[in-house]
Amino acid sequence: MVQPNVNLQQTLKYYFQYDSFRQGQEEIITDVMNGNDVLGVLPTGSGKSICYQLPAILQDGVTIVVSPLISLMIDQVKELKAKGIKKVIALNSFLSREERYNVLTNLGDYRLIYVSPEWLQNASFVHKLKQINVTLFVIDEAHCISQWGHEFRPDYLKLHDIIAKLENPTILALSATATPDVQEDIIHSLNRSHITKHIFPMDRDNIAFCIETMDSINEKKERIQELIQQYHVPTLIYFTSRYLAEETSRWLSSIVPDRNIAYYHGGMEATDRVHIQQQFMNNQLDVICCTSAFGMGINKSDIRLVIHYHLPSQIESYIQEVGRAGRDGEESVAVILYATGDWILPKQIIQQELPMKEDIYRMIDWLKGLSNQDQSTLIDEEVIANLQISEVQWRFIRSQLEKHDMIVENQLITEDVNIENIKAKITNHIEDRLTYKEKKLKEMIHWVNSDQCYREKLYMPFQNSYRPSIGQCCSNCGFQWSNWQPETIIIKSRESLSWESKLQSIFHITGVEHETR
Repeated sequence: MVQPNVNLQQTLKYYFQYDSFRQGQEEIITDVMNGNDVLGVLPTGSGKSICYQLPAILQDGVTIVVSPLISLMIDQVKELKAKGIKKVIALNSFLSREERYNVLTNLGDYRLIYVSPEWLQNASFVHKLKQINVTLFVIDEAHCISQWGHEFRPDYLKLHDIIAKLENPTILALSATATPDVQEDIIHSLNRSHITKHIFPMDRDNIAFCIETMDSINEKKERIQELIQQYHVPTLIYFTSRYLAEETSRWLSSIVPDRNIAYYHGGMEATDRVHIQQQFMNNQLDVICCTSAFGMGINKSDIRLVIHYHLPSQIESYIQEVGRAGRDGEESVAVILYATGDWILPKQIIQQELPMKEDIYRMIDWLKGLSNQDQSTLIDEEVIANLQISEVQWRFIRSQLEKHDMIVENQLITEDVNIENIKAKITNHIEDRLTYKEKKLKEMIHWVNSDQCYREKLYMPFQNSYRPSIGQCCSNCGFQWSNWQPETIIIKSRESLSWESKLQSIFHITGVEHETR
């Protein structure tokens, strides 16, 4: 129970220098500190991290935070340490052997431990966690359970097993974009039917939504050039293609030399990604050409313009990405450059993310043959090389085979297993997932082509009402670029950084975790 002598607002002021809680924060914190499992849905930029950081400070024991991306871990650890909260660590594969040993030896000394869902599949690490007092288990960006868990990050779907092994600490699942269907997916995956819901409106009244119809790729590039030259504000340009993100970044840099432009995607070296992110946060870069790997949890308040070169594959992803704009409450703009046929690329990606039926049969038959040769211990790299599949595809098929008990503790089990039945169940699951994801893409296409208010059509599937915009609403409601006059942001020269800033950016590179996308 929350102790009577604990004044949450005073504690908030002391540690975080905020005078009051934002909508939803105090209710969630109070429930969590009373030991209630909570699903919290709050708007982007509303300070979800406070909902577990404050309890971690006030409660005895350790708080585990499952975080999907490097940016979330690094930024939050850095910010907490800057506020004098030192007992916090981000566990990752870039820790040296000595650092890892010291951290794992003294695990119980930390208040907050950030980990990826993949780290929690390490049996020795979970064994260490079982020896300390874990009082709160947080799933940050919990919509990833539904959006990524079924394909990219199946370890998200195993979190309920880890929670049980830790003797069921209080659970806090947080998201900014969870439709009722996604909420139910999260609750079902965590096996917490009794969870307390705190669902708050997610609409952002300071973002104007614009759809601009383009006839060609060249027209899209010309329009991006115009916007970058006209509006000198922190800008994100989202691409589905890593190649086009890189190519456009180089092209823009050559024709708009007065802007500091870089690219960012999940295929880059982890240290390079962190460096780009920190330069953007420190106003040394002002335009990022990126894929969806960039931005989740980025606490930069003055992003004013979010451009989508490619069509997102679902509404939830789009709300996440545009929600990075205007976190300080100032008017910002989200624009999609849309051309006929733009649905083809996301549809192709949806179809390529999961293996086809023939691939499933080939993989399982090969694994059965491996077992018949008494080679039952699996080495992921060898399986991927022999089957000539992607890491994502193997991650998916492996999780399915574990679910159907054909892989148990990294051992192939083929005796007393109905192989044909397993093949059928997995292919049926893939068909269901493809149908679901294609449905989400159709919703996105329908929204882009709507002749009604984009704001209303965007938010109404998530909530019963929405707030009117504080400025211009959307291109279907008369948005005019000439009426948007954002304040120009002065960007620091990347070449003229002081030695202190250069040293600081080097030390920000510690604490790196692998990303997808």
